[in-house]
Amino acid sequence: MSEESIVRLRRLSQMYAYTSIQMHETVGRKAGLSGTDHKYLGFLMQKGQMTAGELSALTGLTTGAVTGLIDRFEKKGLVRRRFADNDRRKVFVEPVTDQIMALLEPLYRDFRARSEALIASFSEADRQVIETYFSKAIDLMNQTTETLNNP
Repeated sequence: MSEESIVRLRRLSQMYAYTSIQMHETVGRKAGLSGTDHKYLGFLMQKGQMTAGELSALTGLTTGAVTGLIDRFEKKGLVRRRFADNDRRKVFVEPVTDQIMALLEPLYRDFRARSEALIASFSEADRQVIETYFSKAIDLMNQTTETLNNP
C-alpha cells in the first residue's frame, strides 16, 4: 500500500473519530448530559450493573469523579444505586434502561435508520472488510490503552 493511501485512510479514520465525538457531544447536550457523560452512560448500558470502582477502572475516571457522575445520572433517574445483599458497603450502579432509552432513542432514531441503510448499501464482501477493519482497530486501541495504563 502506498504512503499516500495510508495517509488518506488515517485522515479519514481521524475525521470519523472527530465527527463521532461532535455528534455524541451534540446528542448528549440535547439529552441534558455532557458528551462524555453520555458515553459513560453507554458503558453502563453495555456492561450492565457494576460497582463505582469497576466504572472507574473502565472509564479511567477517579472514584470521586465517578461518584459525581453517578449522582448526576441518579438525579435524572437514569441509574439506581443498589447495595450488595451480603455487604452493604458494596454498592452497585444499575442502569435504568427504559429511562435511558426513552431519553436517547428519539435523538438517535434518524441516525440509526440512515446508518442502517448505509450499511445495507454495501455488498456482503464489503461489510466483511469493514467489520474486519473495525474489529482489528478496536483490538489495537485496547492494546494501546492497556500499554499506556500499565507501562
